[in-house]
Parts: sequence; C-alpha cells; structure tokens
Amino acid sequence: MSTLTPDDLGAYIAAQGIDAQLVPGLGDTRTVPLAAEALGVASDQIIKSLLFLVRLPERADDPQPVLVIVGGERLVDYRALAAHFGVSRKRVRMASADAVLAILGYPAGGVPPFGHRTTVPAIVDAALLEGHVPAGRTLYGGGGDEGTMLRITLAELLRVVQPEPVRLSSA
Repeated sequence: MSTLTPDDLGAYIAAQGIDAQLVPGLGDTRTVPLAAEALGVASDQIIKSLLFLVRLPERADDPQPVLVIVGGERLVDYRALAAHFGVSRKRVRMASADAVLAILGYPAGGVPPFGHRTTVPAIVDAALLEGHVPAGRTLYGGGGDEGTMLRITLAELLRVVQPEPVRLSSA
C-alpha cells in the first residue's frame, strides 16, 4: 500500500465538502512547538491526532486502534484511556510509526484527524471542548506530511470526526 499524502487529504476534504484548508510548505511541523512557530500561532491552536492500540479482553491478540485527538502540548494519560475501555494500563500503548502508516495511511508527524485509510473509532480529549476554546476558533492539525498542516475550526472538526469526548489529558 502506498503512503497517503496531502494531495489525498485535499481530495478527501473536497469530496466530503469539509470546510478546511491545507497549509503547505511549512517546513518541519512534527512537534507542537515547531508547528506553532511555523504557523505563527499559539501552541494551544495545534491539535495532535495520535493512534493508540488497546488490547481489549475479547480481542487481546488483535488490538483495537483508537484515534485520540488532543490539544496543544497536553499529554495523554494512559491510565485514563485504559479506564475508558475498562482495561489495565498495560493493555494500552501508542502505535509505532509503522503501525500508524499501515493503519491510517499517513506518516507519524503528519497524521490528520480524518481521511485515513482505515476508519477507526475517535476520541477527543474533553479539555479541548471546554470553554477556553470557542467552537469557531481556528485549529491546526496534521496535514498529511511533516510540512503541511490542516486549518479547521473546532466545530467543523467535531462535525466531521464525531469523536467521543473523554477526559484524557494532563497539562
């Protein structure tokens, strides 16, 4: 399977009628500080789309991929994610770069919040939904590679992804 690119994401955005734009040619945006600097925005306007693998009791040999969308420089609390699925912390791990590519189709460091090769359940950190981020605020997420970002409002992100809100982060 070939790696998906910003062109694939752009085609998906157009085909689905998503109100979002790609911002190409930014240089290295693999981390929140690099992305914020390249865009000239605050780090809390950056979202991360992270792939986790959860070994559920009924499918311990075939972990469930779960996309977690978290804001800025917040860190995902693995215990909270495990508790959400009713499993121990040991049953939750972040996917390797190879697994991210195989499951989602995009390289780690450029994963968008939608338009993936495989549809996986999505969770959004509840902290992103709290009053300090207005629904119309512009956010930036992975745009398909390390030098492209996706510009989208919080309201549009939630409309398109329809993630389950769960409190998962710590500052």
